[in-house]
Amino acid sequence: MALAVLAGFQSIGQAKYSNDFLNIGAGARALGMGNAQAASVEDATAGYWNPGGLMYVKDRPEVELMHAEYFAGIGTYDYGAAAFPLSDKKHVLGISILRFGVDNIPNTLYLVGPDGSVNYNNITTFSSADYAFLFSYAQDLSLFGSRGPAIHAGGSVKVIYREVGSFAHAWGFGVDLGLRSDYKNWEFGLMAKDLTSTFNAWQFSFTDQEKQALYLTDNNIPVKSTEITLPSLIAAAGYHFMIHSHFDLLAELDLYSTFDGPRNTLVSGGTLSIDPRIGIELGYKKIIFLRAGVSNIQRTLDDSDTTNRRYLTIFEPSLGAGFRIHNVDIEYAFTDLANQSQPLYSNIFSIRVVVPQLNRKR
Repeated sequence: MALAVLAGFQSIGQAKYSNDFLNIGAGARALGMGNAQAASVEDATAGYWNPGGLMYVKDRPEVELMHAEYFAGIGTYDYGAAAFPLSDKKHVLGISILRFGVDNIPNTLYLVGPDGSVNYNNITTFSSADYAFLFSYAQDLSLFGSRGPAIHAGGSVKVIYREVGSFAHAWGFGVDLGLRSDYKNWEFGLMAKDLTSTFNAWQFSFTDQEKQALYLTDNNIPVKSTEITLPSLIAAAGYHFMIHSHFDLLAELDLYSTFDGPRNTLVSGGTLSIDPRIGIELGYKKIIFLRAGVSNIQRTLDDSDTTNRRYLTIFEPSLGAGFRIHNVDIEYAFTDLANQSQPLYSNIFSIRVVVPQLNRKR
């Protein structure tokens, strides 16, 4: 019989999608715009999307928190980030923490006893969780002052920890580098993820009793495993349309390119695959925001075609809204609609706080 404990290992060894939890997104603003952010990000989430964007956090630190639930609450995704501009206003530090976890997974290793009897009291539970810690730095590279485009560069060092109950854990390390620029109404971003490749080294720690249970049920007993996440590249551009004195419309296109073989993306080749992401944001007086986005565009077989020859183009739409009051931004996104005929959606909330300055009395 299938053992539920093995569900926690389903991603181990799939190198192409290693650390895929890092591709979910960060911040409800981004998720509402279809994850099109590399060119326009300018808050604490820049450590995740494009470290160069941290340079737009000016004067005061920022903190952002996000919580989301997936698969009717089976999986939870939590994200927190903070950005700290330095006193010279030419450097910014950032830190981001992510956790994606599935808790209360049944461990049925001892469900069936040696004599073939079934004892449901022997079922225990465990958690499978992925953690990432990003330490980011950004600095100003502008060479022409106010006469030319602003150019900002940044990088993030990633430390990854993944665990499957007491059975297995992995450590991984990687580096992201990003450039962020704007000129007049244009914004540009270039983000190289896992630039040096990211390595996850798994170690397993089954007890002798657990090994015996796996052996008796014809399951392999893993010893060691290594995952490698190959580099990817995001090239992005955005434009601000001033449609009224009080209204501003931002449109952004991100091209997410991978180099690890064919994927089910809009552009898929022998080595290169490109996943376009499109997002728009309508702002009113920089107080109220409405957002929409499209991502995960794929070609798939039409289920209604019995000949299996007709293809459909499907995509993942998203919607969002935001409200700013003083130093606090409250953001909402409605996303994860990958299957348009049978929507699987998530309601995502995040909050961003600009730390107020303290008046010092002399």
